[in-house]
This record gives sequence, structure tokens and C-alpha cells, in this order.
Amino acid sequence: MAATTATAMGVGLGIPTTSVARTSKQVSANDKIIFGLIGCGGMGAANMRNFMGHADVEVGAICDVDSARMPADIKAIQDKYDRTPEIYSDYRKMLERKDLDAIIIGSPDHWHALNLIHACEAGKDIYCEKPISRNIVEANAMIRAKNHFERVVQVGTWQRSGQEFADAIAYIRSGKLGKITHCRAWIADGTKLGRTEPVAPPETMDYDMWIGPAEMVPYKSNCVHYNWRWMLNIGGGLTTDWGVHMMDIALLGMSADQDLVMPTEVSAYGGQWAFPDDDRDAPDSIEAIYRFADPDFVMTWSVLRDYPGKPSHGTEFVSVDGRTVRVWRGGWTILDPSGKELEKEGSEPVPTDHWRNFLDCVKTREKPRADLDSAGQTTIVCHLSNAALFSGETVKWSKDEMDIVGTAGKDTSAYDREYRGDWSLTKY
Repeated sequence: MAATTATAMGVGLGIPTTSVARTSKQVSANDKIIFGLIGCGGMGAANMRNFMGHADVEVGAICDVDSARMPADIKAIQDKYDRTPEIYSDYRKMLERKDLDAIIIGSPDHWHALNLIHACEAGKDIYCEKPISRNIVEANAMIRAKNHFERVVQVGTWQRSGQEFADAIAYIRSGKLGKITHCRAWIADGTKLGRTEPVAPPETMDYDMWIGPAEMVPYKSNCVHYNWRWMLNIGGGLTTDWGVHMMDIALLGMSADQDLVMPTEVSAYGGQWAFPDDDRDAPDSIEAIYRFADPDFVMTWSVLRDYPGKPSHGTEFVSVDGRTVRVWRGGWTILDPSGKELEKEGSEPVPTDHWRNFLDCVKTREKPRADLDSAGQTTIVCHLSNAALFSGETVKWSKDEMDIVGTAGKDTSAYDREYRGDWSLTKY
């Protein structure tokens, strides 16, 4: 099954099935994969349930700093396996368990780097929610740790396992649209969190641990679970939350394989203009411009509120003759310069189970469809937009160095920040 899945995906997206080195922590083809979950509720819980749908999976332990987030996940495990999982409030204690083969990271963005690096050190394979990091320095540290410890890491950019996206990418890579000069990616953002006053955290929640390495700020009930995406202390706004999906498709289409093209320069404009009287502090209006070389093209990233004649999210490739490939969750189309739909053709069917792909790769040690090295490149591209926006400068990037060139953008939280207290980032 693993070889079939990897090969089919390689055909669909042109992704080679390069193997990573075998390590002492190896699951045989017939073994069950025992998971631990960091971060209950939300995407952590959704990913856990997707894995639980496979016969070769068990969930041995779950961890969350808010016990109120755990009952539904505990019950799901009890109903499935007729036993109660081990329960933790400190993920480091859970990682000490020798029986856990793999870890699901479903914590907020600001925790991903430490969760993943510590899981690598503990010899676990990892399914990590996107975006992989809160900033560029963390992303590079995570990639180095994964490669140093030779772990299999799948990122939750599951669109890479979607047939419509595979079809659109294959069409672009075939050259049938011709030379591409412009890519567009966008998402609509009308989120308002409202205004609330700081209050004491609920007794069920270890708020100090929830904040972890981030800056300590007063607890507000509308700025924690799920809504942290719009709080720059914890997340990166929709540029990282959705940009890592939609720009990922543009980058894949313009690349030959999982090693993605990356921009040379980025400029961005925007701010908290639509909803200034709101507890969110992530920008609600963004227009970013990315300059690429070899091949030469421009990509624009938009956070907006109107999308006439289009889905509320999507990716487009525009050719020199004005034809456009548009793809979104649920479909893709080819348009002539006037907007008339043209005949299209699909690619070979893609096995659409992103979670099965990870399980197979844990056993074969092949690179998964959203390998951390590749999804990390997309995450950094998202952070570059925020670095340019926050600094008000054009940010230059070197893929060879995997770093910003010069100083523009380096003084922003999208590039790096100090960790609070005793928390520290290990850089292998």
C-alpha cells in the first residue's frame, strides 16, 4: 500500500519518493502505530479522528493544558478502543513514553517549534498542523531537527492530497497553459473578535503553560482557543493560516517537485483597516507582491473581503496569452482572457487520504507528500509577507542561505523573537 500511494502521488504532483534514513525507531509494515496527541479539540482532535479511522492505528496518550478541551477526545478513544488514554498536561512528560511511535501536533502556532523539536529528540515521527512555525527562525530550526534526527514529518497542508489541486498542478507543469507570468492567491477575512476585558483564566486552564514561550499577556476569553489565529503573539493572521494552503499550490505549480521555488524580493501593504476597533491585531487587509527569478514571475497574495465571480479562497496561474487556471477547494477550471471556461483534462487519480500517506511513510521511511522541508519553504514564504508588512520595507530572500538578505524584516516577530522565561529554541 505504501509504495502504491507514494508512486501515485509522485505521478500526480511530480514528487519523488526519496527515502529518508532508517532509524532505531522503526515501525514494521505489520505493526500498529501508537499515537500521542498534543493539543485537544480543534485540528488536533480532527487529525486524531482521521488517524483513528485506520486499522493500524491506536491512540495511547493525549495532552492539553486546558482539561476542558479533553472530554470529547477521551470519549472518542474510549468508544474506539474500549480503554482510557493516558492523560497529560505537560507534553514533555508524554514524550518520555517509549510506546509512542508518532505525535500529532495540534497546538497553537507558537508552540509548534518546541513541540516538534522535542518530539524529534524523543525519536517520534510527527504529523504537525500548519503553519509549521510562528516565524522564519523557528521554521529553519524545525527543518534542521527533523533532518538531524531522521524523522518522518507530514505537515497538515492536506490540499496536496486533493484531486482538484493535483489536476491543476499537473496541468501547469505540463506546459499546456504556456509561460506563466503571474500567480494569484487569496482569502477573504471578515473575522471580528469584538472587545473584551481581561479576566482570570478558567480553573481548567494552565494559562502560563498555554502562553509558553510567547510574551505573557492578560487572558481574554475571545483571544484563546481558535481565535488565537488573529493574535500576533500566538499566530500570524490569515497570511500564515490560509496563505500556507493557497500559496503552497502556486509554489508547487511553479516548481518541478517538492523543492519549491522561493521569492527573491517581497513587499507588502496593509493593516488593521477594516476592523480597527477589535481585539484582533493581525492585519485584516493585505496585498503582498512576491518577485521570483528562474523562472521570472510575480505572485500576489491578498487578504480581502470581495471576490467577485470567484470562491472566497483560491489560487490562479495566468499565462502570457491571458488564459488562467483557477483552483479552489472543490474544483478547478481553465478560463480564456474573457472569462469563458475552456476544456480541461485531469491527471492520474491521487490517493486523497493525507493521513494514510503519513502512516505509510512511517513504515516505509519515504518522504510524505507534505514533507517538512517542502511545507517549511511555503511557511517561510508566508512569514516573508508579514516581515515585509511589519517592517514597511522590501525584504530580500536567499534560498541558498535560507535566510533574509540584509537587515530589512529581521527586526520583526515574523523573523524571530526572544522566548519567555526558561524556554529556548535548540538549533541543530
